[in-house]
Amino acid sequence: MDMTTMKNSTLSGIGNLIKLLPTGTVFTFQFLNPVLTNGGQCTTLNKCLTSTLITLCGLSCIFSSFTDSYEDEDGTIRYGIATPNGFWPSPDSSSNVDVSKLKLRIGDFVHAAFVMVVFAAVSLLDNNTVECLYPTFEKNEKTLMMVVPPVIGAISGTVFMVFPNTRHGIGYPSTSTSNKS
Repeated sequence: MDMTTMKNSTLSGIGNLIKLLPTGTVFTFQFLNPVLTNGGQCTTLNKCLTSTLITLCGLSCIFSSFTDSYEDEDGTIRYGIATPNGFWPSPDSSSNVDVSKLKLRIGDFVHAAFVMVVFAAVSLLDNNTVECLYPTFEKNEKTLMMVVPPVIGAISGTVFMVFPNTRHGIGYPSTSTSNKS
């Protein structure tokens, strides 16, 4: 394998890893978590708010695994949700765009599961979350907290490099657009 092929393969793998978690969702979690956890000094209300934030962000990560985009004949990027029959919302019947290739696949569920595992590791092992929701865990299971994130990252990264995600979710350019630039 020559250097150019290896470089392209590595960059492609990194690009797939970046698509693992929706950056907006992770940013929202990282921004709101310290506020909702009160810096780890939680009351019952803080625990409820933090749990709700983790749940909503997790659902957002899963949902984004089923979103995609295509470019119509006018060059406009259209976003939607993959369904078993194709795409929703469907293009106009007068459109010549074939969205049958965008239909829901088993791989979408595999990607959604791995995205959830990665987000769970990021959110549940965050220092503020640990101090808020289960403070004794950090003292008793420090080694586990250090080992789990890299292991999950390595396994998920390998799965996503071997089985790359072909979806172009909301906020990511479609293939035809990125090939033009």
